[in-house]
Formats: sequence, structure tokens, C-alpha cells
Amino acid sequence: MISPVLFTIALHAFSALAAPLAGPSVTIDGATFQGTVSGTTEKFLGVPFAQPPVGNLRYRLPQPITYTAGSFDATEYGPSCGQQVIRLPVDGIVGDIANAVVETVFGKIFPDDEDCLTVNIVRPKGTLPTAKLPVVVWIFGGGFELGATSMYDGGVIVDRSLELSQPVVYVSMNYRLTGFGFLASKEVKDAGVGNLGLHDQRQALRWVNKYISQFGGDPSKVTIWGESAGAISVSLQMLANGGNTEGLFRAAFMQSGAPVPVGDITHGQQYYDALVQETGCARSADTLQCLRTVPYATLKEAINNSPGIFDYQSLRLAWLPRADGVFLVDHPQRLVQQGKVAKIPYITGNCDDEGTLFSLSTLNITTTTQFKNYIKDTFLPGITDAQVNKIAELYPADITKGSPFDTSILNAVTPQFKRLAAFFGDGVFQAPRRWLLDHTAGNQDVWAYVSKRFKILPVLGSLHAHDILNSYARGDMGDHLIRFANNLNPNGPSGYQWPKYTLATRQLATYRDGLIKISTSTDDYRKEAMEYINAAILENPV
Repeated sequence: MISPVLFTIALHAFSALAAPLAGPSVTIDGATFQGTVSGTTEKFLGVPFAQPPVGNLRYRLPQPITYTAGSFDATEYGPSCGQQVIRLPVDGIVGDIANAVVETVFGKIFPDDEDCLTVNIVRPKGTLPTAKLPVVVWIFGGGFELGATSMYDGGVIVDRSLELSQPVVYVSMNYRLTGFGFLASKEVKDAGVGNLGLHDQRQALRWVNKYISQFGGDPSKVTIWGESAGAISVSLQMLANGGNTEGLFRAAFMQSGAPVPVGDITHGQQYYDALVQETGCARSADTLQCLRTVPYATLKEAINNSPGIFDYQSLRLAWLPRADGVFLVDHPQRLVQQGKVAKIPYITGNCDDEGTLFSLSTLNITTTTQFKNYIKDTFLPGITDAQVNKIAELYPADITKGSPFDTSILNAVTPQFKRLAAFFGDGVFQAPRRWLLDHTAGNQDVWAYVSKRFKILPVLGSLHAHDILNSYARGDMGDHLIRFANNLNPNGPSGYQWPKYTLATRQLATYRDGLIKISTSTDDYRKEAMEYINAAILENPV
């Protein structure tokens, strides 16, 4: 659930190449925001959409902002929200050096701060408030632990929309992450302040609904779009309020993310307790209030000591959305099962080898016994021996059946690497997507895809997040997004015609390398395995 660091750094560097000129301005409630011109686009960056979540507003729901009269600089991205340290799964001195370099480079390029709730708006140059253009709202991924709007250049999307004669306004948002945005415990549940990162996203969508017309966007034509944790966020926005969108969006586009199989917010108690202990709040009568008073640097250091996405427990994340009784009134997959999903058109899909990147954290698992013990003791505590044995049967040790899929005996870094990669990819990404489709495809217009590009990449194959390149680097997926935002249909007047996904046909647009870039395949692979995983995890949500 994290985009490759080098890719995001490259995107940032690319977006910085064009020097902005003297730009336009937009007035909101008496406040004038001065933006920039970049080629054929106009950008308004770092615009606050909520009050800063600092001081006594830390660990509270986002509060609407009131603008004051005056002129404000909207020419630079605001800081990222608090990030969790990146620990790459590399041991020894080499690993220490690599982690130090990544942490330093990432921190320099994407500096973070607790005062971080901002949006960015990119529109075609010269757009008037009366234009009423469709709006795409990007929610970035990063395992709910890291990420920033400044990683992605929305100008690429807007430029391409102009080339297609399908113009859009692009919006991206920051939201609280890791232990700042997804604190979880009984104390948090009792206070009604769980899933703050999702609440931030919702508040940003309310801001868009209220103000995007000032930028030439149409608040009735908003498509929410995300990748990985961002796509999971999109799906959870579809589950909020029993599926009531509040008129905030009319369509959704999800890349590598669907309603996750998580349980009650109290399942995060151990991480909350550790945070309380490490920040000196353990003796406080009100530990949550005490955490609001801890210096930002101290709190961040304690959060960094919690398991990260590349640690041994991998995709069993410490900080992520959970059922809190407010934003998510039940486990997400149960809400899907109950039909409490926004009945809007949506697109969803996966990379073929979603799990390879994350199974690098478990290279010390080399036997079937260790594979079973990992699932039972670390990844899915509470699962029965019979369920573990069945999973081991459905995901065999045969390296020719593991991920990267369809690579025969190649890429078997360890005897269990491809097996774990297949299990991770299906359990966290592919199976939840199919669960969502199984319960909604008969109720609304749906399109689905699988991307098998980069299959020749050693070890990782068609790895998680590679499809971002297909969206932001003027790829055909980006074209599908733009047309979908305009017409609620990803297809153009010519070229490949993407069929709707129905329970009768289960057709997938299949992105490939080679001469034939897109073809149609059937979504029936590993059917028994995914159905079993969905059932087992529904009984044992994380």
C-alpha cells in the first residue's frame, strides 16, 4: 500500500522543472489566493481546508476553516502531514545506510508538519468560474503511514484532459496519517475520534463541494480517485453514512484498493498503549488528552517505533482505518455485504503482483511450517489450524504458481517468497476487490481491470503501484480516468472499448506490455482461494 519512493521523487522533480509565471487569483469568502501559471495550467497550492489540527485540536475531528480578508500565497505546496519513518527490508550495514539515505532524502523533499490540512487545485489556464468542469479528487497512497500531495503533478492530468478535449479540474488533499490520523483504542472509540484521516478526507470533499465552483469546477461532477491506501480510502468514503455520498461525489476510481478486512478499532489497543507509555502519558488519568499535549517531535518519535509497512508483520498495519462506530459503523466487508455502499459508477482494479513488494519483509520464512506459523501467529492471530492448512493448500509451495505470476521457476528469492507474495497480494488487495464486485456489480455501472505490465521486472514483476505510471505519465489508464470523470464512461469514440463488469461475464480490461496494450480477460483466476481468504478473514479481521 505504498508507492515506490524513487517514483514519487521523480514525479516531484519532474513537476519542478517548469518555472511558474505570475499567476491568477481566486477569492474565497473575502480571502484572495494567488496561484501560478505552468504551461497550459493554473495551480493554486497549499490552500487550507480545515483549521490546523494542533494543540487541543490534535486527535479531534477536523474543524471547518474561516478565511480572513487579505491576499494569500498559493504558489507552493504545504507541508506533508506527519510521516512514519521508512525502514527498508535490508539487513546489516547496507540496510542501515539505505534507510538513513531514504529517510533523509524523503524528509528533505517532502517536509512534514502537524499543520498540514491543505488542498491543491489545478485547472486549465484561463478557466472561468462559470466553466463547470468535471473534477477529479486525488487521494494518495502510502500505507496510511506516509505520502504527500506534492509527490504528484496534477498538471499532467489537466494537460492530458485538454489534449483529449475532455477538460477537468484536478484537486489533491493532505490528510492525517499513521498514529496522528489513525490512532486506535478503546479510549479513541469512546471519544469518537477514530479514523481522523478519513474524516480529513471527508472535510476536504466538503470544501470542494463548497468552493470548487470558484475555480471553475462543477461540485455535482466530482470523481474521487486514489491508489493503494488512497483507493482503500475512496472505497471507505463509499461506505460512510450507510453509502450516502452527501452529494460530495458522483463516481469513484480505485487503483489497488478496496474495503479492507479490518475489525474493531480496539484492535489497535497495543499500539496505543505503547504510544502512551513512550510519551510519558501512562500515569495520566486521561491518556488521550495527555497525548494532545506531547511535543510533536516526541510523539512522532514514538510513532516511528511502531511497526512499519516493511517490518516483519508487513501488511498487518499498526495504523489504518478500523470500525469505530462513527465513520465506519461496522467492519468494511460486512458493510459491503449489507449493501451499505454508495450506488455510483466506479472503476476498480489491481496490479497482477500486488504482494511481491511486501513479501521482501519476510525473506527469513523458508519452509512450509514457517509459512503456516507466520499466518497464524503474526498475520492472522486467532485463525484456526484447519484454516491455516487450507490456506497453505490453496497457496502451495510450488514456485511456478506463486507471484510474480506466470514466471515459471524464476524470481524465487527464497522457497516461500512467491507463495507469500501470492497470499499477501490476494488477501489484502485482490480478494477484497472481488468481494466488492461480487456484492455491487449487479447494482451499478462498474468497470474493472488488471495490469500485467512490468512483468519482466526481476523479483517484483507487475508490482504494486506500477499503475500510477499509467495514470500520471500520460498512460491509457489516465485517459480512462479523464473520460470517466467527464462522461461516467471510460471509453472514447475509438480504440479499445472497455466492457462493463457484470457477474455474468466478469470481464477485465487487461493492461499489458507489448504490441497489444489492452485486451479483455476474465476475472476468474484463483477463485476458490480468494473466496476462502475472504471468508476466513471475515471471521478474523485484523
